[in-house]
Amino acid sequence: MSAKIVLPRVLQIGAGASSEVGPILKSLGLNHPLIVTDKVMVLLGYIESLQKSLVESEINADVFDDTVPEPTVASIQAGVKQVRNGNYDCVIALGGGSPIDSAKAIAILGKYGGEMRDYKFPRIVDEPGLPVIAIPTTAGTGSEVTRVTIISDEITDEKMMCLGIGFMPTVALVDYELSISVPARTTADTGIDAMTHAIEAYVSKKASAYTDTQAIAAMKLIGPNLRKVYHNGGDRDAREQMMLGSTLAGVAFSNASVALVHGMSRPIGAAYHVPHGLSNAMLLPAVTEFSIPAAAERYADCARAIGVADNSDDTEVANNKLMDELHALNKELQVPSPEEFGIDRQHFFNNLQTMAEQALASGSPANNPRAPNAEEIIELYKKLW
Repeated sequence: MSAKIVLPRVLQIGAGASSEVGPILKSLGLNHPLIVTDKVMVLLGYIESLQKSLVESEINADVFDDTVPEPTVASIQAGVKQVRNGNYDCVIALGGGSPIDSAKAIAILGKYGGEMRDYKFPRIVDEPGLPVIAIPTTAGTGSEVTRVTIISDEITDEKMMCLGIGFMPTVALVDYELSISVPARTTADTGIDAMTHAIEAYVSKKASAYTDTQAIAAMKLIGPNLRKVYHNGGDRDAREQMMLGSTLAGVAFSNASVALVHGMSRPIGAAYHVPHGLSNAMLLPAVTEFSIPAAAERYADCARAIGVADNSDDTEVANNKLMDELHALNKELQVPSPEEFGIDRQHFFNNLQTMAEQALASGSPANNPRAPNAEEIIELYKKLW
């Protein structure tokens, strides 16, 4: 059976990659971009540097800087309106996963209209929107190389997964130097998110030989470097390895799909405003323990790739080491439980059935090596508390 692989048209990786945005736009015949970002990127001076690069190529860009963490239907509306009224020929996304996801949605809605709900899974959006040039500043979501965007419906408290070739950026500029200023908490959350992408892509029922190579390579980069960048954000070599690992993990899961961790993570984020990477981190140990019996050899490969087991360890020993590592990593990176995060216990437990249904509706749990039913998801949520 063949595997369909979708990638950006241009993927440029390394120090200074972001400064190439002007010449790359010119080479694609694009001249009127809207920069989609957040106010932190403006304060850090990244937008000024980006616009300078564009001006050198005789390109003037406008800026929409009102994106928010965990983007919602409401948070992107002004950007959609700006695109519809502005005659833009492309969108430049600068920031973490939230600005990039926002930009993808704005590029589709700005061109085709409608509501975000019209584009959510199970609809597959293969119509091309405005070209998106994605410039990530965190080593985490991999959104710069994925055909997925996540937008929350604040009315229904649902994180809507929208996917298809239409959401794949045309260009990805992966410049690790932009990640050096990322604070420790965000570094931890996005880093575990990237590790989760790689693990879930590798154990997914939709994995292929191609995605396996990307996922294993990502784990080999992320495993030894996640703690380094958490404790020392100025470690340039570790930052570079993490950024490349995040991108490879994005390629892997975009083409193999994520699984149960992400399916269960989205409802927690939507209902309780837990950052996406953090909710993944909360879930990863419990979901891995649940799933190992159905894919023991695959999880053992993950343990070896991350660097906590070696080839002399048998499958059981490797998986025990993997579980020990996931618990130790969460402890060292200070990942809270839902209770420690401050979620109301009564609301959480009253919401279990709804969250389980939303998780299943996303389609991601069906890709898990051990596909759960609603009752099993509820038990995992209880264990997570």
